[in-house]
Amino acid sequence: MSEKQRIVVLGNGMAGARFIEELLANDQSSGEQFEITVFGDEPGGNYNRILLSSVLAGKHSASDIVMNSVDWYAQNGVTLHAGVKVTSIDRATQTVASDNGAVTPYDRLIIATGSTAFIPPFEGVKNADGELRDGVFTFRTLSDTEGMIDYAKKASTAVVIGGGLLGLEAAKGLMDHVESVHVVHVMDHLMEAQLDNPSSDILHELLVQQGMNFHFEKFTKAITGDDLVTGLDFADGSHIQADMVVIAAGIRSNTEVAVTAELEVNRGIVVDDLLTTSDYNISAIGECAEHRGLTYGLVAPGWEQAKALAKLMASEVTSTDGVYFGSKISTKLKVAGVDVAVMGEKNAVEDTDEEAVYSEASSGLYKKLVVRNGSLAGAILIGDPNSASALIQAFDSQEELPSPRSQLLFPASELLTLTSAADLPDTAQICDCNGVTKGDLVASINSGSNTLKTLCKSTRAGTGCGTCKPKVQEILENFATGPIEVDPSESYYVPAVPLEKEQLMEEIAARSLKSVSAVLDALATIEPDALTKTGLASLLKSMWAGEYDDQRDARFVNDRVHANIQKDRTFSVIPRIFGGVTSPDQLRKIADVADKYEVPMVKVTGGQRIDLLGIKKEQLPGVWKDLGMPSGHAYAKAMRTCKTCVGAEFCRFGVGDSTGLGVKIEKKIPGNRISSQSKTRCFWLPTKLRRIDDEGHRSRCYRRRQMGDLRRWCFRFNGT
Repeated sequence: MSEKQRIVVLGNGMAGARFIEELLANDQSSGEQFEITVFGDEPGGNYNRILLSSVLAGKHSASDIVMNSVDWYAQNGVTLHAGVKVTSIDRATQTVASDNGAVTPYDRLIIATGSTAFIPPFEGVKNADGELRDGVFTFRTLSDTEGMIDYAKKASTAVVIGGGLLGLEAAKGLMDHVESVHVVHVMDHLMEAQLDNPSSDILHELLVQQGMNFHFEKFTKAITGDDLVTGLDFADGSHIQADMVVIAAGIRSNTEVAVTAELEVNRGIVVDDLLTTSDYNISAIGECAEHRGLTYGLVAPGWEQAKALAKLMASEVTSTDGVYFGSKISTKLKVAGVDVAVMGEKNAVEDTDEEAVYSEASSGLYKKLVVRNGSLAGAILIGDPNSASALIQAFDSQEELPSPRSQLLFPASELLTLTSAADLPDTAQICDCNGVTKGDLVASINSGSNTLKTLCKSTRAGTGCGTCKPKVQEILENFATGPIEVDPSESYYVPAVPLEKEQLMEEIAARSLKSVSAVLDALATIEPDALTKTGLASLLKSMWAGEYDDQRDARFVNDRVHANIQKDRTFSVIPRIFGGVTSPDQLRKIADVADKYEVPMVKVTGGQRIDLLGIKKEQLPGVWKDLGMPSGHAYAKAMRTCKTCVGAEFCRFGVGDSTGLGVKIEKKIPGNRISSQSKTRCFWLPTKLRRIDDEGHRSRCYRRRQMGDLRRWCFRFNGT
């Protein structure tokens, strides 16, 4: 038996992990060809960075975006050093040294260290230790995202520095956590690297309608504040107030370890068409690599490089397989919920280039083609996801375009067949979130995936944002060799009960099942999981209201203990303060509890409440007993707070009892479970009143939301 080739991978991100997957898939020796070791700076397995914005927005949990768990590495014979950083490469002895003191030998070394956030050198960014100060974040890792979510609980205004894709995604996610989000951009329009001015203007207007605030051509001079962030100072002398700052001003290839090893480095680690560096035994892929003078800041090129290098190393090179000639940049994505597709050139470059443009700003629609020598050299689509697949196919294939070009902007029925599954090449990417191609799907179908559920599970297609599922279903229908089975579990309301929602509700009503355990005893066919229990609890509450039999073991831990679990397994307790109106007695109780239980942090939230953080689980019963106050339901998908102004009681402009109405609203609906967390605001001022602040803007309550007619709210919550 020949000795295994020792492969060491530096970087467990999107490119590094994909390379390992491809190498294992191409290993024809059933694991006898390679001995694979991977180092990752972050703890845990590999996760999908594309979906970090969904985690920030609350659409996914951290566990939802895991692609390769720690167990996956062990099951595939891969040695994973999670949370361990390689500090140096010894090219003479072919070893790498890591920060845990270990020295690991390699036969081939793959550098996939990705990129790091670019932090502009303005004042007030870092603390005395050289780390980002409290309240300042980058948006690159899961840890960054979790830190932003946690810090936003005590912030009301966030500023994002950077109007590119990452900055807009951060801004969109933060809108679910703070009252006001501002985007500061040094350029005069958004996403200038991908969009032309007209398309950027349309995107800008769509995002303004969502509630974002923008400040263009602003060069940040300093982040202000001593202990806490208070805002930004700009070079033009202006200022903006903020409680937290997110820096999304670009990325830089992470080449530090390559520089110390004296590899050739420009903007990135220089590689040739075989993805080999200046050292024959070392390769580089992903955002840290520079190929033919280009570095790519997108995931798809890294995946293409990983696939080519894996084929090359597995000795499966046929014709040009395993040789990387560069990537054609095209992508479909949602920018803060807006459908955007971009590819190639954004403007005509050569004198003979043609441009075909359709713009309808009032509908948020923009389409532009750049045509060169009869083929598609570039395109921009805003608000039209349906035409994107056909244009990307035309861009990739460089096929002759139809004339007139309007047939591509507004495809007739015969041109729509371009996007059918039968016509797409095997290399066409179907799932942008997980980089799944049509060829991957067809291979899985040929291996026995005959339901949409098994096909998505085996390839990961459709497990990200989910928008590609119709195309995945279409491919399944076109390429299945046998009968297509419908997995009935796809339509079950909860996994353990084999019934769709309407059928389940009929059975619950007919049998008068008023508790989760009663439903499970009567209807479950498999062992229930947490998703089943919490799903049934939500359904039963909506069906039976006060008659619902609330069982503690059917609740998520937060609901069981009336507190929000934190990353260190301690809990956050937020007592209810109706309408934000408190009393000296309540404040004394909160202070006494904080002293008695040695609470590590006490903070005022953005929702007019006081948060006690770092409480141990066993202390929770005593905490609630000593407080003598109801829960603020900060852990639930429920109505949480009704923020109030001081109304006619104290405000010189007030014409109604805002605090009184806010208290009534909040007492009417505390803890009522709904599809998501919700907060309301109540203020009672004349509709036409305007109060101008120092910047010449309307006061925040008018900028955010005008509620001149509160009779609708009285009717809704009080029935009057």
